[in-house]
Amino acid sequence: MTLTRRSLIQATGATAALLAMPHVARAAGTETARLGWGRGGLPLIAKQRGAFEKQLAEQDIKVEWVGPFPNHAPSLQAVVGGSADFGFWGSTTPALAAILAGQDLVFTQFNVYSPRSTAIIVKKDSGIDSVADLKGRKIAVNRSGLGEFLLIAALEKNGLTRDDVTVVYLNPPDAAPAFGQGKVDAWSMWTPAVDIAREQFDAKDIFFEGTDLDFLIDYSSLVTTRAFATEKGRVVRAVIDAYRTEGDWISANPVEAETIAQAEGQYPDAVRDHLVSLNRQNTFFEADDAQFLTEFQRAADWLSERAILPDRITVADHVLRPQGA
Repeated sequence: MTLTRRSLIQATGATAALLAMPHVARAAGTETARLGWGRGGLPLIAKQRGAFEKQLAEQDIKVEWVGPFPNHAPSLQAVVGGSADFGFWGSTTPALAAILAGQDLVFTQFNVYSPRSTAIIVKKDSGIDSVADLKGRKIAVNRSGLGEFLLIAALEKNGLTRDDVTVVYLNPPDAAPAFGQGKVDAWSMWTPAVDIAREQFDAKDIFFEGTDLDFLIDYSSLVTTRAFATEKGRVVRAVIDAYRTEGDWISANPVEAETIAQAEGQYPDAVRDHLVSLNRQNTFFEADDAQFLTEFQRAADWLSERAILPDRITVADHVLRPQGA
């Protein structure tokens, strides 16, 4: 077919008019965000309530939930492997470990919820009444995560070292029965699993993050690949904003939020009521917040100095604030 100058001008004009039509522009802009989720925390509430998906749908972004994941490390593996775009709002420590292992991941947002409620628990009849009593004992933790760093901090604060105990690396689904069956003497774990275990196995705290830790060493974070954050800045910004809206709702509605979490976790009312009583509040920080990054760097240095992380890392090199912020 031969194109004349007139037909080419006409075709160009028709194409420009087509692209200018609002409904065509919206269709072309429709994208998908694949989000990791677990059986607790911010992504679970967002998934179950539905307001999160509606907010993104208004921006022509479709949500797909990937999971559930038992902890942050496998959700990061899903991001690296290409089956998810975002990990769930998990610990910064395994994310740093993955970056040090060569994965080009970036932090796009941070969340600090308070009070913090990770704890080291023991059975009340174990004969263990303090961290000092852990000497020679077996403690379950998740590798390079909240459980491990809390244990190291607790040992250090009480004059012990890692060599004074036997660290048993177990993911939460395996650690719970191991603790219940007495295969380990203590478990360092986060909410709600630690609260369920405390109730189920008649356990008690010997170290509580919210009161016994001198400064925060770990934060909740939303992680994706650098390529996705760079190429899909609009999607990342929209996801961040929707999560912040959800976090604000959780802070204002602890009873409703904990009831949703209880329905998923299938735990007793006593556990739910304890979590409601904490009245936890969410505070979000942009990825490039200078003051926050100073605190985050302090935490990363602490972790590397104690070999929880295998090497030092400059956290500011691995954050990305999406375009449109």
